[in-house]
Amino acid sequence: MLKTDIKQTVVLSVPIVVGQLGQLMMSVTDSVMVGRVGTDALAAAALGNAVFMLIMIVGIGLSMAVTPLTAIAYGAGRHDECGIVLRQGLLVNTAAGIVFCLFTLFVSRFLHLMNQPLQIVGPATVYLRVLGCSMLPIMLFQNYRQFSEGVSILKPAMYINLLANIVNILANWIFIYGNLGMPALGLTGAGIATFSSRSFMAVCMILAVTRSSQMKPFDPSFRFRRIDFDMMARLLKVGLPMGIQYFFEVSAFAGASIIIGWMGAKELAAHQIALNLASISFMVVLGIAAAGTIRVGNAVGKQDVGAVRRAGFTASILCALFMACAAVIFISLKRYLPTLYVSDPEVIAITASLLIIVAVFQVSDGVQAAGLGILRGMTDMKIPTLITLAAYWVIGLPSGYLMAFKLKLGVYGVWYGLLLSLTASAVLMMMRFNSKSRDLGNTF
Repeated sequence: MLKTDIKQTVVLSVPIVVGQLGQLMMSVTDSVMVGRVGTDALAAAALGNAVFMLIMIVGIGLSMAVTPLTAIAYGAGRHDECGIVLRQGLLVNTAAGIVFCLFTLFVSRFLHLMNQPLQIVGPATVYLRVLGCSMLPIMLFQNYRQFSEGVSILKPAMYINLLANIVNILANWIFIYGNLGMPALGLTGAGIATFSSRSFMAVCMILAVTRSSQMKPFDPSFRFRRIDFDMMARLLKVGLPMGIQYFFEVSAFAGASIIIGWMGAKELAAHQIALNLASISFMVVLGIAAAGTIRVGNAVGKQDVGAVRRAGFTASILCALFMACAAVIFISLKRYLPTLYVSDPEVIAITASLLIIVAVFQVSDGVQAAGLGILRGMTDMKIPTLITLAAYWVIGLPSGYLMAFKLKLGVYGVWYGLLLSLTASAVLMMMRFNSKSRDLGNTF
């Protein structure tokens, strides 16, 4: 039974993981190519990305409600309901994309209030505004991607993410460095490249779902029978807490970026590199967690408590094992990996030390990601949201600030705080899943 559960989770995970890594590689490519412009440009990218992620992650969390609701309907054999989730999700996520775009443009006016180095504020402001324009294509892509995951058709998003990397690299080459007759725009060029690649992804994902013969049983067309306010309310009920969960986590890392920015551009650049590298392993466990969401959601639709628990714990164990392997890699290559981004010896040395802390919290990071995913499959949102608030904003960031400045540990103190928050989140998420899944039979 365990072998079967592992196989099913891995089969679902692989295309999601590849797609997640493809998406992350666009960010890594941007950092590497912007890093060639200079340390200040990389630090400005860190500031702009930190602020944008706070907004984007809420939108992504909101859109991810489409997956469990689709997976539950699919597991119960209600194919018509799957199409309803898709279409009502399109209304919700399109409106959200417009709102988040306008909000990003508004927020960009206040970066100068964050007490960051003056030389990075101007470029970061322009970069953030360009990124803000990509919110609508992000939300459109997410709506159709999450639906596709909910019905376990996973390869289209994987291929589109991989192709988007080619578009992003080419656009970076053109706009950052000034090729094919274009002026060299530096960091702003990276933002334009990101917008271009995200628009490409949205168009391709919509076509992949609406034109696929595999999707026909779910009627993925734009034929709205009516505006289903009940379904939209369900999407918001699941999606908004999910967005808030991600906000609490990402805002803690953004807060860490702001605190580290007070220490100097070199520390902030090292923080950005370490965060980029940690994100690579994290994207893999997000893929496994997404597979856990799908399998748990299908099991809930079938009203099978045993399958819910097996799917959840299998995903958690796989995440922990993978992250343990990633920890070994980060420690072994701690001095080499930073050189892929910069040549500054001081930045490399700081990053190498940060990667040891990254290695220590890998397993906790993997388990807490799995916990969120499998609880999402049961549409359990309120308690996990409170857990993320406590872990990151009551434990993590305050302790990191105290260690950085009161104990004079500097940038390392901030990362020790993140280690504490991830560990607390992992323990509490798994306790919640164990309790909630045991009681699930009483709700069927």
